[in-house]
Amino acid sequence: MERTMINYEQAAQDYKRIEKALYYLETHYLEQPSLKEIAAHLHLSEFHFQKLFTRWAGISPKRFMQYLSKEHAKQLMSESTSVLEAAYETGLSGPGRLHDLFIITEAVTPGEFRSRGEGLEIAYGFHPTPFGECLLAATDRGVCHLIFVDDGDREAALQALRRRWVRASLNQSQEQTASLVEQIFKPLQGGGQGSLALHLQGTNFQIKVWEALLRIPAGAVASYEQIATLIGQPRAARAVSNAIADNPLPVLIPCHRVIRKMGEFGGYRYGTARKKALLGREMAGAAAYIGASL
Repeated sequence: MERTMINYEQAAQDYKRIEKALYYLETHYLEQPSLKEIAAHLHLSEFHFQKLFTRWAGISPKRFMQYLSKEHAKQLMSESTSVLEAAYETGLSGPGRLHDLFIITEAVTPGEFRSRGEGLEIAYGFHPTPFGECLLAATDRGVCHLIFVDDGDREAALQALRRRWVRASLNQSQEQTASLVEQIFKPLQGGGQGSLALHLQGTNFQIKVWEALLRIPAGAVASYEQIATLIGQPRAARAVSNAIADNPLPVLIPCHRVIRKMGEFGGYRYGTARKKALLGREMAGAAAYIGASL
């Protein structure tokens, strides 16, 4: 498969309008709005909205919303048990990952966890992505933090990083983190996998949940109950939900792939529209990957 270059600035600008479209669909889905109505809400012509959406998602708005329908989600949920079990047994997330990476996780030691990052040097940078601007941070052991910047509030994003790594030394380094953003958000590639290290700070239970999330293939979904069962604690669905909510690396640790067992997408720390944007793009990417492989 040939590599598709991403214009991240353009994709980030496109996402602002895509997000508005998804929010509009969330609040008007019972009315089954037409392409013309959605375009009018964005103050665009039908032609320009179709072009904008297809450029961002790779598929039409209609096809994208078909992926995000509740019935499609329920079908994925019914099929996911065997997929998840197979992925869990092999320790891999399969060929359908968003960015075709092999993820290596390294947790801080109990002593490091208590020290809250004392003595650590963390490089961070702000970067455009297909899902809006993000702040990405990394230590010499791996990526340690990723957060989406909402409403242009970079200071709030930086404060969230400081709260997680209270005693670490933070240094802005756009060049160092730019190469990581490229790895994370590039489209699916054929051939050999790259690797990306994650430097995680969390309790033993949280780390266990986050590592389980890494085994959900792109284009698939799982329920909180399924994740709890996979980690050997079937009654811990609520605790699993709390661990997912505290995920420090959205997209990389795909908490957006966890939905309610009735097929409802549920909430998301970075907004339900962004959750649907992430899922819809992955479903489209996974379908394209499978189609190209046949």
